[in-house]
Amino acid sequence: MLEKKCKKCRRYGEKLFLKGDRCSTPKCALTRRNYAPGIHGPKGEPRLSEYGTQLYGKQKAKKIYGTREKQFKNYFTKANKQEGVTGEKLAQLLESRLDNVIFRLGFAKSRTLARQLVNHGHIQVNDRSVNIPSYQIKLNEVIKVKDGSKKNKYFQIIPKTIVKDEVPKWLEIDTTNLLGKVVGLPTQADMDRSINLKQIIEFYSK
Repeated sequence: MLEKKCKKCRRYGEKLFLKGDRCSTPKCALTRRNYAPGIHGPKGEPRLSEYGTQLYGKQKAKKIYGTREKQFKNYFTKANKQEGVTGEKLAQLLESRLDNVIFRLGFAKSRTLARQLVNHGHIQVNDRSVNIPSYQIKLNEVIKVKDGSKKNKYFQIIPKTIVKDEVPKWLEIDTTNLLGKVVGLPTQADMDRSINLKQIIEFYSK
């Protein structure tokens, strides 16, 4: 599984931070082999058509947020039907996923780990247990680690690793109580810089 995730970063030629802290160490596969996987990888990136570039952008965003094709397309369809700029609405939907919020708060070093924490029942939203990673967090909702889970060695260490300056402004965090609150709406600027929303919109608009 580790090698499979690392291949995704090598395929897209940039760190997608799917393995958390490992991505920032010399062990990172992209650092050691900065070319696409496969026998043709070292020969360089192939030239892509317009469609290929759009597909590439969409696939990369899917990998970053850990969604399947049907789910990702549903996000676009929903964003496209809402009033306002489609790209802005799509950014809000993706960033407001519970697993992404856990990642943004610093409770997990990768979205993959964040999904595991949610699946294993460690997270509450407004004092109710939620085990659905794709749950859409709303304005003023409170996300926290369950009291019973705080005894876990992992959560005892987490407060020391959280960097408050890295938590986006649309979230507030209480590191002592491992609690976060949504105080605003995420924007395109809050997404990973490598994500090209224009490519995604053009791909699905054909």
